Amino acid sequence: MYGHSVCSTLRAVALCGAVALLVPGCNKKADNSMNYKSAIDTYYSAHPACVWSEPVKFPVQADTSDTSKTSGYDALVDQGLLVRTTAEKKKLILGSKQVNNYDLSDKGRSAWTADVQQPGFGNFCYGHRKVDSIDRSSPTTSDVGATTQVNYHYSFADAPGWATAAETQNAYPQIRADLDGPQMGLVTLTNTSNGWAVSSAPGNRNAATSADGRIVE
Repeated sequence: MYGHSVCSTLRAVALCGAVALLVPGCNKKADNSMNYKSAIDTYYSAHPACVWSEPVKFPVQADTSDTSKTSGYDALVDQGLLVRTTAEKKKLILGSKQVNNYDLSDKGRSAWTADVQQPGFGNFCYGHRKVDSIDRSSPTTSDVGATTQVNYHYSFADAPGWATAAETQNAYPQIRADLDGPQMGLVTLTNTSNGWAVSSAPGNRNAATSADGRIVE
C-alpha cells in the first residue's frame, strides 16, 4: 500500500512536470527586466541630458546687470565653450547700457549638439541616462499594444569635464542633480511589433531627436 502511494505521487509529479513543459501557462511569468532596460537605454541614447530645456541659438546678448542670464553663460565661458565680448548698447532714449555678447568658441562648436529641426539652434549635452536597475513594473501581457509602467534607477556615465566643474554645476543646479549619483525614474513602455519601446517619459528635460529608440525582443 505504501509503495503504491509513493508510485502514485511520483507519477503525479512527473505528469505535472510534463504538462509544465508543454503548457506555457504553467511556467513562471517571464522576466522582462532586460527588455525594459534595453528599451529605456535605447530611448535615452537618442535623448541626451542638456544644459537648456529648449535649444538655443548663438550669438546671444545679455545685459551685464542681468545675472540670471550672464551667470550661466559666464560659467560656460570659464569652461571654454563660449567666448565673451563687451559692448555698449544704446537705449531708445538718451543713454546706453553695458551688454555682454556670447558666442560659441572652437571648443564649444566641437561640443555643440545641433538641432536638426531648427538650423542654427542647438545645446550643450552632457550625457545619457543608463539604467542601473529595474525596480518594479506594473502588470502587463506580451500582447502587441500592451503597456507597463516601470520604476527604475539610472545614472550618468562619462560626463564631460565642463559638466562636472563646480562653476558649471553652481550655475546649472540641474546638472549637479543629474550627476550626483543614482536617480529614480518612471517611464511607460509599450510592447510594439518590434519589442518594448518608451511611449511616455514623465518630466523628460532631454533634447529630443528624430531617432527615438526601439528595441527588438
